[in-house]
Amino acid sequence: MGFAAAVGAFLAFSGAFISGDPPLTLRLAYWVPLMVAGGAWGHLCSVVVCRWIDPAERPWLDALVLTVLIALPMTLVVWAVTGLMFQGRMYPLAVLPAFLLPVGIVSLGMSVLNIFISRGRTVRTHAAAADAGPARFLDRLPPRLKGARLIAVQAEDHYLRLHTDRGSDLILMRLSDAVAELEGLEGAQVHRSWWVAREAVRDVSRGDGRARLTLDGGLTAPVSRVHARRLRAEGWW
Repeated sequence: MGFAAAVGAFLAFSGAFISGDPPLTLRLAYWVPLMVAGGAWGHLCSVVVCRWIDPAERPWLDALVLTVLIALPMTLVVWAVTGLMFQGRMYPLAVLPAFLLPVGIVSLGMSVLNIFISRGRTVRTHAAAADAGPARFLDRLPPRLKGARLIAVQAEDHYLRLHTDRGSDLILMRLSDAVAELEGLEGAQVHRSWWVAREAVRDVSRGDGRARLTLDGGLTAPVSRVHARRLRAEGWW
């Protein structure tokens, strides 16, 4: 949301898409909440879309779908808020289509920035230094898995499936939050829904242009193309 608020502040200072010369305070009160609301809605849309489209493999399709899903309802919101804030009343419905293009442009820009910023890096975690404690994430292992060796973490809707050498179990957590706590274990997020421990990788196979890792215990994990190139260059396989 901080990124969306920063973009809103930039649009307010630049006076983008606003006719006349309203005071800066009014422009900030207009743009920042709208961008934060749009960012929150965009995040929800992204969570849903990522179930069917991997942004690392088809970024432009992901951006297009997200733009449509964000722009359509946000156009209605912007139409209502703009009329109330700058005219003191709702604009006529006939004016509504005129808002679609500017809202679509902003939505497309935000979608592309988010996708390509996240796509541009492979998130890795690193083994702990000799004098450091274990990864914080290990404290989240359910009691029956305490002390087990973590092989992989797989996102399943709002849950994470923890794969270990003693079996698997589910916890309620986001993968992005889990990866931050996995620092201290050597591994990487190889797919939008998978983190794997480097020492657990036993083999790699390719089919239909995609790589799959075979892990300890016969578990297999998909690897997005963009991550596959980087991890291969770093000697993961």
